[in-house]
Amino acid sequence: MTLSSPRDSAPLVYVTSAIALMLGILPLPQWLSILWPHFLVLVVLYWSTMTPRAGGILVAFLAGICLDVFNGSQLGQHALALSLLAYLAIRLHLLTRAKPIFEQSLLVLVALFVYEGVLWAVDGWSGQRINTWTRWVAVVTSAMFWPVIVGLLGRLHRPR
Repeated sequence: MTLSSPRDSAPLVYVTSAIALMLGILPLPQWLSILWPHFLVLVVLYWSTMTPRAGGILVAFLAGICLDVFNGSQLGQHALALSLLAYLAIRLHLLTRAKPIFEQSLLVLVALFVYEGVLWAVDGWSGQRINTWTRWVAVVTSAMFWPVIVGLLGRLHRPR
């Protein structure tokens, strides 16, 4: 795989994913943590959609393992959920990129519900405490944050 520009390189994917991971593990007050978007999920979805060769299932899996370690959750649950989302984003990347930003936000909302649903199922199967409806609030705020992610990350690379 030949990269045409340093702005299209895989290190950019890893650096932005690391920044999103840091934003995801910030200690926040309870009320803000309920509303805080899933930045890592949004970044993984963005790179899997816009540059599927540079940002893909490996990035999603590694980011998910890191998130599991930092959150102290079941090892592999975020990796499983993020890898599933990356796979779906790669399979549907041509369809997703052709949509206007509002429709992309709706597709991201569905993807985020799938992500949170996988985490909810793993929590239930492993005997962990399943939270109340507040775990689903971040899904909606993350989908509303999608245009900002597209705007910021779109300036960092040159889409093909």
